[in-house]
Amino acid sequence: MLEGSYQLGLSDLLDQNLSCYEYFHGLPRNIQEQIERRDIGSFQEMQDFVARRMGRSAKEEQRNG
Repeated sequence: MLEGSYQLGLSDLLDQNLSCYEYFHGLPRNIQEQIERRDIGSFQEMQDFVARRMGRSAKEEQRNG
């Protein structure tokens, strides 16, 4: 972590970043719950996590479909 910086918690992140708030609340509830259980500290980290999770879901659907 950079000197003089600190990592935001999820509630801080959602309070301070409108784009992040809208993105988070637009996600399916199960993904929101997974994010809440993780130590997500940035919007980029949240987007990366969701991309990985959604990628897995899409692959699982293709296998099962």
